[in-house]
Amino acid sequence: FAARSGALTVSAASTPAHAWPMPRTPPGTTGRIPGGSGPSNPPPDLDALVDATPASRDRVVDLLRAASIGIVVLWHWALAVTHWRADGALTMANPVDDVPGLWTATWVLQVMPMFFFVGGYANLAGWHAVTRGGGGAGSFVRGRMGRLLAPLIPWLGCWLVVDLAWQAAGGRSVLDWGLVVFVPLWFLGVYAGVVVAVPVTAGLHARWRWRVLAGLGAGIVAADAARLGLDVSGPTVGLVGSGLVWLFCHQLGYFWRDGTLVAGGRRRANAVTIAGVTALVALTTVGPYPRSMVAVRGEDVSNMFPTTACIAALAVFQLGLVLRLRPQLEAWLQRRGPWRAVVAANGVAMPVFCWHMTALVVFVGIYERAGFTLADEPSADWWLARPAWVIGPGMLLAGVVAALMRLGRSGGGPGRRAARRSARSFAS
Repeated sequence: FAARSGALTVSAASTPAHAWPMPRTPPGTTGRIPGGSGPSNPPPDLDALVDATPASRDRVVDLLRAASIGIVVLWHWALAVTHWRADGALTMANPVDDVPGLWTATWVLQVMPMFFFVGGYANLAGWHAVTRGGGGAGSFVRGRMGRLLAPLIPWLGCWLVVDLAWQAAGGRSVLDWGLVVFVPLWFLGVYAGVVVAVPVTAGLHARWRWRVLAGLGAGIVAADAARLGLDVSGPTVGLVGSGLVWLFCHQLGYFWRDGTLVAGGRRRANAVTIAGVTALVALTTVGPYPRSMVAVRGEDVSNMFPTTACIAALAVFQLGLVLRLRPQLEAWLQRRGPWRAVVAANGVAMPVFCWHMTALVVFVGIYERAGFTLADEPSADWWLARPAWVIGPGMLLAGVVAALMRLGRSGGGPGRRAARRSARSFAS
């Protein structure tokens, strides 16, 4: 998914520690890098990618990338009270306010901060690979944006065709009833912003290191103080504060990538964990912030929109937990079965993220056609139905991803390129 780990290359001498070396070209083939056109140049085989894993690769990064996307998808499907509002629009409220203590789960399951610090690790690796090869900011941003945005082409194209056809038949536009379909766009937009900033933030990290984090943290506190303490109106302060939070989360990954955090061992991991959880407890107890790390109905302040200092503290806490568990996870991922599953999951992560809300909307239609009614509260019946809201959308999504992969193998213009890039996403 979106956070790439290095440059795709076939040269062992130029392969960065977190790049993905491709299998050697068999005699008699074209020798082109997988992903180009032509029948003799198919995407790399899953087992070939598994076998090509360099010993220096931090496999935990790849596990967290796949896990974070999986958690987001499952939360949207199973832990959202999906129902129709009075105005006919589909909405997805969280049940956190209805279940005592459920807010504690959001301190682990709100994984957007995790995805950003994993992205920081991967993007710093990619930036170093580009600069070692003589490239600069332009080539880095073009490469990353191409890989990040290409899978959106078939998704947006399908929705444009369906929406126009639906309106021609007398129906309402998806913009009127189904904006939840476009949930992936806000996240991809924010992530694209931090990727574009990598040439600057990587340079600042190399020169100023911890002072960059301190500066970002001070900016976050100032933005929150202006908005929540001084009641400064308008969207500007909230947008600036949100941007600083996600840059902060991304910047944390640089310290993982450069070895600073790993070199500190368990003692440093414990210190990071304690610092993060202490900040979270203080902010949500003394400060004006809610305890839930996801938006909750009826609360005046959300930690996500605009993004607050709590999400920055959550990133520190989650990073500390990851560092504490990293030795055990790394040992587990040395086994072929778990590692193969991680490789496979990363290969389809971007299509899964783009299409998971579409699968949910289609399942809503099937569910209602079958005679069931969408619940607007997390009742006992709602909880009992949760497995169906994983299996149903999951089957639909599996069909979409399989179709995209077949399209990628058989050709087909933009669809082919998007599918190939999705299949290669783990490779870089």
